[in-house]
Amino acid sequence: MWIDLSVQVPKAMWREIFRNEKMTSLGHLGTHFDVMNQDFQLANLRRRGRVFDVGAVRDRDVEVRDLGGGRIEEGDFVLLRTGFLQEAGYGTERYFRSHPQLSMQLIGLLLEKRVSLIGIDAAGIRRGAEHTPTDQHCADHGVFVVENLTNLDLLLQRSGGGAFEVLTFPIRFEGLSGLPCRVVAELPE
Repeated sequence: MWIDLSVQVPKAMWREIFRNEKMTSLGHLGTHFDVMNQDFQLANLRRRGRVFDVGAVRDRDVEVRDLGGGRIEEGDFVLLRTGFLQEAGYGTERYFRSHPQLSMQLIGLLLEKRVSLIGIDAAGIRRGAEHTPTDQHCADHGVFVVENLTNLDLLLQRSGGGAFEVLTFPIRFEGLSGLPCRVVAELPE
């Protein structure tokens, strides 16, 4: 049984505290996932993770073939290591405007496989005007997009390509399209 012990922070409270921040900016700072208009199900707190190294892909979208035939199962948290966060630096203009993106075919495959979360070490899985509609499309299929992950190179190295557990803990702000979260991988010893 799952019991949520996290208090939901009412809009009136966080608006007063963050009065000078834009709502969209607040929810999209640092590592976060885009919830759009969906609720984060407690079953997503702990998921089997699989990390894929797509760091060699530049000047084109990340395609299905770039996953190297890796096994993806229903409910997985699929993490994509592009290396872009380390390369461009979080928060730079280049980081937000020129990051790698997933092909619509790859996104479709992940939705078809019924993964629970898609994580990336970049500012999103699509850029520009396609960012929000793609996140909404994923959310409509029950899949959350976790952006701005770090240490995926270390995770790739330590996991040896095998599965591991991923814990995701969002802050419960009401009414935001993105929620800051802590994401931790737990590898078998």
